Amino acid sequence: MKPTAKRLLADIQNLEPMIFARAAEIEAARRIPIDIVDALRATGVFRMFAPRSHDGLELELSDALDVLTALARIDGSIGWITMIGSASGFFLPLLPRALYDRIYRDGPDLIIAGSTIPGGTAEAADGGWRVNGRWPFASGCQHADFLIGLCVMTENGTPLPEPASESGQTMVRGVLLPASEWQIEDTWHVAGLKGTGSHHIVIKDRIVPADHFVDLAAGVPCVRGPLYDGVQQLIPLAHGPIAIGLAEGAMNDLVAKAGTGWQQQRAVVPARDSELFQVELGRIGADIRAARALLRDQAEMHWRHALAGTLRDAALTTQAAQTAVWITATCLRAVETCFALGGSSALYESSTLQRRLRDLQAAAQHAMVQQRHYAGAAKLLFEGASAQPNLAARRSAA
Repeated sequence: MKPTAKRLLADIQNLEPMIFARAAEIEAARRIPIDIVDALRATGVFRMFAPRSHDGLELELSDALDVLTALARIDGSIGWITMIGSASGFFLPLLPRALYDRIYRDGPDLIIAGSTIPGGTAEAADGGWRVNGRWPFASGCQHADFLIGLCVMTENGTPLPEPASESGQTMVRGVLLPASEWQIEDTWHVAGLKGTGSHHIVIKDRIVPADHFVDLAAGVPCVRGPLYDGVQQLIPLAHGPIAIGLAEGAMNDLVAKAGTGWQQQRAVVPARDSELFQVELGRIGADIRAARALLRDQAEMHWRHALAGTLRDAALTTQAAQTAVWITATCLRAVETCFALGGSSALYESSTLQRRLRDLQAAAQHAMVQQRHYAGAAKLLFEGASAQPNLAARRSAA
């Protein structure tokens, strides 16, 4: 790990007691208090993926994911909003250079929130595009500097085809505007990740200049750097640290609880002396280590491609999604087991085990980590087998 990442981790560790002590406040407010946001901003975590040319940290991918893991280990909502806010460094370079420079004019510690659901339309108009829409799940929108939402691009009310698509795929672009130009609807009344403030955001009948739109799929970055030419390949991997951090936090909570000599009602020995408890805890530890190892392996592969300029590859998007799905499901099982081992006391709102379980259950509902993404990984296996017909035939015969 590079020194900059080590410094970030040390700063985060210093914030841990304050954040941990205010967990109930974060849940009750359904947002991260602004002083905690300011403290996070001061550490530099929101500039992790911003380019050095604009005073960003431009961390290596694995180092940045380790930082996100550490934050999620403290608090799931903190990890989530930092992941969302910092990952903007991946796609902001898809803006025109002049606008990009203006956005970073006041410094690199920008927080971007928004929604990747195409909840809006952008109708061709004089001076740009007339935008209308309502987007859900805009995590961190209450403390963001800019907001983004995906729009279906239309002309005379008809969706436009994607120019580069041979199949007539509809053109979708992200519209980026200062947070002050959006409305926020208070809709975030949920079971988990309560502190993320993932409300709906709204734009009504606003003309937006063309340079405020980004093509997340095929846009060309305006700045150089290994991280800026593969948004779709990188975003899935950012979900892995949240699941791992929550699972590590739950395991650590359980170990600490057992370390006090706690004994479940009607159990013959304290939990730490129970072989059944030890077996389950050992399995939890192995699963979390495996999740960490897979994330690091995939991140290092992505980083090698990023350095080589070959990151923009559909197969890498599929592999990243496969990795994120497996890590999330594995860590969720681990946290569920931690909660069960924690006994009836884990039910109370004062228990960190129930909060971490709710947070990871919420994170596991995200479209990016749904089981259906495994189908794409299976297709890659079939394509690999068909590229080696002799080997495939031998295996079939066997």
